[in-house]
Amino acid sequence: MLTFYNGDGERFCDGISRRSFLRAGGLALGGLALPDLLRLKAQGAVASAGRGKSVIMICLGGGPSHVDTYDMKPEAPAEIRGEFRPIKTNVPGMQLSEMLPRQAKIADKFAVVRSATWEEPVHQRIEIFTGFPKRQRRPSFGSYVSRLAQGCEKTLPKFVSLKGDDQEIAEAEQPLWVGAQHRAFVPNSQGLKSLEPSRQVDLSRVKNRKELLGQLDTLRRDVDASGEMRAIDAFSVQALDMLTSGKARRAFDLSDEKPQTLDRYRAGGNKFMYSHSSSPASWDWEAFVRARRLVEAGVPFVSMQVGLWDHHCADGLPSIFDSYRSLLPLYDNCLSALITDLHERGLHQDVCVVVWGEFGRTPRINKFGGRDHWPAAGSVLFSGGGLKMGQYVGATSATGEYPITRAYTPQNILATLYHVLGIDPSATIPDHNGRPQYLLDDREPVKELI
Repeated sequence: MLTFYNGDGERFCDGISRRSFLRAGGLALGGLALPDLLRLKAQGAVASAGRGKSVIMICLGGGPSHVDTYDMKPEAPAEIRGEFRPIKTNVPGMQLSEMLPRQAKIADKFAVVRSATWEEPVHQRIEIFTGFPKRQRRPSFGSYVSRLAQGCEKTLPKFVSLKGDDQEIAEAEQPLWVGAQHRAFVPNSQGLKSLEPSRQVDLSRVKNRKELLGQLDTLRRDVDASGEMRAIDAFSVQALDMLTSGKARRAFDLSDEKPQTLDRYRAGGNKFMYSHSSSPASWDWEAFVRARRLVEAGVPFVSMQVGLWDHHCADGLPSIFDSYRSLLPLYDNCLSALITDLHERGLHQDVCVVVWGEFGRTPRINKFGGRDHWPAAGSVLFSGGGLKMGQYVGATSATGEYPITRAYTPQNILATLYHVLGIDPSATIPDHNGRPQYLLDDREPVKELI
């Protein structure tokens, strides 16, 4: 007899109650048992022209300053241009901040949309994860990808949120009417533990899936009142594929990375000065490596958040420029390492990296040496995915206050990512009231990148 455990260590065996959940080796995503999750995915699938590509979304939570990174204004007054100067890149006419020298050497491998604009001036990342402000709440991009992406590796989750244990991120990445089975897999300690088989399960004895299903036949096959718990059938095979293949566990494990590869990512260090604290903050360079490993393994969408970018500043604390002198080199090192790594592995055509925050920052420096929230303008970086690289798309005013070319919203950014993944954003999925809802209302991608 096989014994399975849930993520809390509670023991379940054959004969579970109709409202219990089978957790193969503890593997449960979004509160659903894996076989049921897979069944619901199949029942709710919508056809798309998926091409087996992947997206890594890097959120710079807090909102990075566009005028200190990719949209420099060297001719503006001192209270706007700040303390940094632009430098040349390997693309003629394309300049960026002197604090990003590594990216300057590989500018032909990315593009920056400098005419991005947002609606909300607050730190709810709902707009960048869904395309809509909170008042028009929609399911997250990752949940749609989980439901619609085709040709994916069946032994891996389709949507991984490396920062999904953060309350604000979890709120922004809700699946809503796409279905709870399309919630992100979060690789925190409990999530990673769920990928480990119970010590009482001898995997060598369960390679024959038919034999295993025979052992599972003693489990109840009832359906609960909510309709989320489905009968345990052939989808148990797929659940056990995910558990027994070990591919998911290996994708999260950095121990088999070459030391020189890890050295490339961690070369900049792991601490930076934050303008709202007198103590250094931690930089998660490992998230970049994990994201690359996950898309390399076949996960179609990985989201992550790194750094602290909310630099209003205050008396007695570092200015935004003091903070950026320690933060931007870490960001520069890790992003350039990721882009270079994807190219060296031949993944750059199949993996798109997008980097952005929930807004830009005020061009005018405040009295504390910081910059405040500014949704009117900001920058979004794209790399790979078969898009056109080595360019700036759009422009802002001489002071960086607003776009003077076509403004691109979060919906346009996400439409571009759907294009990369081969997902039609005009697809509709019924909401909780049964009304069909488009993935996006504005379904036009950033045309200059296509």
